[in-house]
Amino acid sequence: MIDSELNKKLINLDAAVINALNLFIEQKVPDLDFSSFKRPIVLGSGNAAVTGRILMNHHDAVFADESTYEEKIRNFQGIDGAILISASGEKHSPILARRLNELGLPIKFLTTNPNSSTNGFIKPENMFVFPKNPEAYTYNTSTYMGMMLGKTNENPKQILDFIREQIDPIIPDDLSNFDSIYIIVPEKFDPIREMFLTKFDELFGSKISGRVFTMEQTRHGKTVVPNDGELFVGLGVDNSIFGQHKFNIPLPPDAGFATMMAIGYYFIGQIQKQNPPYFKENIGSYAEFASKSFGSNISPVVE
Repeated sequence: MIDSELNKKLINLDAAVINALNLFIEQKVPDLDFSSFKRPIVLGSGNAAVTGRILMNHHDAVFADESTYEEKIRNFQGIDGAILISASGEKHSPILARRLNELGLPIKFLTTNPNSSTNGFIKPENMFVFPKNPEAYTYNTSTYMGMMLGKTNENPKQILDFIREQIDPIIPDDLSNFDSIYIIVPEKFDPIREMFLTKFDELFGSKISGRVFTMEQTRHGKTVVPNDGELFVGLGVDNSIFGQHKFNIPLPPDAGFATMMAIGYYFIGQIQKQNPPYFKENIGSYAEFASKSFGSNISPVVE
């Protein structure tokens, strides 16, 4: 049973995407320029780590988290700076910033919290604060989309128009008939696969299986065991080969990672909307569990 007050605040992921794009139409995001670093170490946890890999796609960089960064710094030559990504700027972030300062590495810090505990370790000119919306815990839609826009300079109004004009009319109305969704993405968007998989875990748990691969990865044994309840979705890929049930979602010709994230999350939100409210029914009790587990107060909705 969903608490009535909480239910008013919880929206589906597709609506969170629309809200995020409207936010970025109204508010400019900081421009990201990492050219002062030749080989930075990029630090983040969870989807922050994935965002880091996306931001530094095709750049020489070393990627690490709070468990591996010391070893990476010792073993990789030429690290001349750090890019630290943390939406909240709390948890491990201030510890990492303090240690990076001790090691003499200049830091560029990406966050959505202008008053975080990390700020005291960062030079003001190296701090990039991004706008964000209040969102359900784990959604992190505006959080990381804004950072991607800061790097790719994609146009949020064009992304929003494309979703409304090209995506909405083709969304099937029978998504609840499938207990497995297989999304095929273009090779160049391989780094974003983990973000989509994480959303399936968070929104559906084991109720609906999510698989995400590139077309080339799909050719290598991913369809040996067929499932009549699996829907194959070509996201920016023209798939006419794989799956008994299939349909394709187009991407704009100039799509970058922010566009890919927006359209992918929007489609996953459509799956959420057409199924029972698994996430909404459980996020309240999960937030209570996570608060005890992490020793901090975690709200089902992050303001």
